[in-house]
Amino acid sequence: MKQALIVWGGWAGHEPEACARIVEAMLLEDGFSVAVENTTEAFADPRLGQLDLIVPVITMSTIEKEELSNLVAAVQAGTGLGGFHGQMGDTFRNEPNYQFMVGGQWVAHPGKIIDYTVNITRPDDPIMAGITDFPYHSEQYYMHVDPSNEVLATTRFNGEHAEWIDGTVMPVVWKRRYGKGRVFYSSLGHVAAEFNVPQMAAIVRRGLGWAAR
Repeated sequence: MKQALIVWGGWAGHEPEACARIVEAMLLEDGFSVAVENTTEAFADPRLGQLDLIVPVITMSTIEKEELSNLVAAVQAGTGLGGFHGQMGDTFRNEPNYQFMVGGQWVAHPGKIIDYTVNITRPDDPIMAGITDFPYHSEQYYMHVDPSNEVLATTRFNGEHAEWIDGTVMPVVWKRRYGKGRVFYSSLGHVAAEFNVPQMAAIVRRGLGWAAR
C-alpha cells in the first residue's frame, strides 16, 4: 500500500484543515495509507524518504532548516510531491530551495476573486484525459514559474485589473521532475468549496496519483 503524508497549516483563509481532509479522503479512496499532521516538524522525520507522496497544504508560514533539508532530500531521492494553489505554491516564501523544487511561486492575483478560463494545453496527458477548457471563478494566479515545467493547462490575463499583463499566458497546472521525485502542481483551489468543481478535483486527484512514487 502506498503511503502519503499531508501536512496542513499556515494562513487560515485558505481553509487548510478542510482542504487537507478532502485530499485525505481522495487518497484513501485511491488505496493510500494516509497520515495527516499540522506541524512542519513532520518534515523532519528521518523516515520521510520512505513515503510515496507528500502533500503540503500550508500557505506562507516558515520551516526550520533541518525540516526543509529533509523534505528536499526525500523528493530528490524519489518521494512524490503534489499540491495546489497557495497551499503549495505560496509556501515558505523565504525558501528558494523549496520554490526550486515546486517549480513556481505565487506573486499576485489581480482582481482577486474573478471569472476566468482554464485552457487545457495537453489533452493527451492522462491527468487531463477527457477534460476540455472550462470556466473558473476564483483567484487567477500570476506566478513566477520554472521554464523546465511540463505545462498541462494555462490561463490568459485580459489586463482588466493590471493592464501591463494584458494577454499574458500563465501556467495553471504543471508537472516536473526534481531529482528522482515527481512534482505536481495546480494553482486552482483557493478554498475547500472549489473541490466541488469536477475538473478541479479530478486534476488534483490524478496529479497526486501521478506524483506518487
